[in-house]
Amino acid sequence: MSVINDYLKKVAEPQKSVLKHISEIIAQTAPNATEAISYGMPGYKYKDKYLITFAAFKDHLSLFPGAHAIEALQDKLTGYKLSKGTIQFSVDKPLPDSLIKEIVTIRLNDI
Repeated sequence: MSVINDYLKKVAEPQKSVLKHISEIIAQTAPNATEAISYGMPGYKYKDKYLITFAAFKDHLSLFPGAHAIEALQDKLTGYKLSKGTIQFSVDKPLPDSLIKEIVTIRLNDI
């Protein structure tokens, strides 16, 4: 049973489709990562370490890659709400696939 699919069953469209797409990109970019739940949010672990998580909220979606990936890609993340380890985005302004791949690659290299 997939912990990510279990989480997505509780998410309404169109947020569900956006998060499913993000999950697929992460899985393709990090094929050796395993699905995990952290603080109630779905994501992936790599070599038993937190890789990345994501979640749907009432007014936005969030990706949680940690501070280093956000700092490294600060110039490419203009227009998104950022905090120390979080990128907030919306269905209307999703993260580009290429940016998600870059974030995952940075996290893989960190681990």
